[in-house]
Amino acid sequence: MNRIDRLFGILTLLQSKKYVTAEKIADKFGISVRTVYRDVKALGEQGIPVSFEQNKGYFIVQGYFLPPISFSCEEANALLLMESLVYGFADKSIQTHYSSALSKINSVLRGSQKEKLEILTSNIRYQFPACIQNDYEYLSVLQNAISNKTIVQLDYKNNKSEVSKRYIEPIGLLFYAFSWHLIAWCHWRQEYRDFKVSRILKITPTERPFEKQDHIDLKTYQKLIPVDF
Repeated sequence: MNRIDRLFGILTLLQSKKYVTAEKIADKFGISVRTVYRDVKALGEQGIPVSFEQNKGYFIVQGYFLPPISFSCEEANALLLMESLVYGFADKSIQTHYSSALSKINSVLRGSQKEKLEILTSNIRYQFPACIQNDYEYLSVLQNAISNKTIVQLDYKNNKSEVSKRYIEPIGLLFYAFSWHLIAWCHWRQEYRDFKVSRILKITPTERPFEKQDHIDLKTYQKLIPVDF
């Protein structure tokens, strides 16, 4: 991450919380506390009113930014509730994007809303089944390929531990049996295949458009899966 992106990220983080310590900023962006001091100083030099309160941390002086969107407490609470589900069922790529989006949303909340949200944050917990495996970063790439209708290359290990390289045309993602599954037209097999996302070893976007023009609808394919959803 370059410094400009980091400064913007620090600004967004400060807007999303009432107070943020230098240590928390350093931990989030993987920098030293000394660098945090320099970055906060740089924000101030750009006219951004960052202030500091002893034993609490840095904060943006209230009123500096006018919120472009107004959220009710119930709407903010709903988004917070979904964050835990995202961390339980989505992969690292989606978790990162959701966290970034939620920080931007939090940045437009009023001070009293932030306080209530922080209370809820510490009082909502989930316990997910150990069988859920989401230690990968593929869902965002696959989402882009599905929406852009572009071919993807996969290095894939099947349930027999056999590894193959495939060119596929992804038509959709399904979550069933506690796992994410990619439904795609496989150029090698010349048929639709169900790829368990956690078994993907490597994924490479090609930016090449789909070759097959008449793909099956995902809802139709879903009915063919012998699983009681």
